[in-house]
Amino acid sequence: MIHFKHEQLEAYAFQMAKEGNHYCGDSFYMTASDDYFLCVLADGLGSGEYAYESSRAVTSVVQSNPEEDVHTLMEFSNRVLLNKRGAAVAILKVDFAHQMFEYSCVGNIRFYAYTQTGNFIYPMPVTGYMSGRPQKIKTQSFSYEPQSRFLIHSDGFAQLQSKKLLNAYASMSTLANKLKSSQASKTDDVTFIVGNLL
Repeated sequence: MIHFKHEQLEAYAFQMAKEGNHYCGDSFYMTASDDYFLCVLADGLGSGEYAYESSRAVTSVVQSNPEEDVHTLMEFSNRVLLNKRGAAVAILKVDFAHQMFEYSCVGNIRFYAYTQTGNFIYPMPVTGYMSGRPQKIKTQSFSYEPQSRFLIHSDGFAQLQSKKLLNAYASMSTLANKLKSSQASKTDDVTFIVGNLL
């Protein structure tokens, strides 16, 4: 489990490869500045080394261009997947000053956000996957309140009552460990990132 701490955000990330694989086909990257938090999760098609190669190409290009907006980063991600196996890709960028975040996803990665006033945000992803071919990209913007929580996960994640869980635990570490203990899949790679916007 990775613990990511920033003045305006706390997050935990967990990743587990499919049983028998040395490579996890999922890759993620998180960074923060005084102005923003940026997170990308990519799930390479299939599993193993070639899935990892695709997902890692996505996180690398996002890591190299953190100042870009989400739509541009999605276009960059699609471009680097040309002649690779392909990947589902989700990118989240939080603007601290305006208490807004942008989110975009192509493929079977899921994202949920829950605010202190009870709003539940669940942007629908674009179906399919990125592979370098022309791709429809849908970027959405949402406002958030202090102490809003979010969860983003790949499709190997054991399905839980996300809304209830995001509101059920006082501490982020307790929530993250509860989510981790629920992940018992041996048939797929699994990655989740859970966070609190302070």
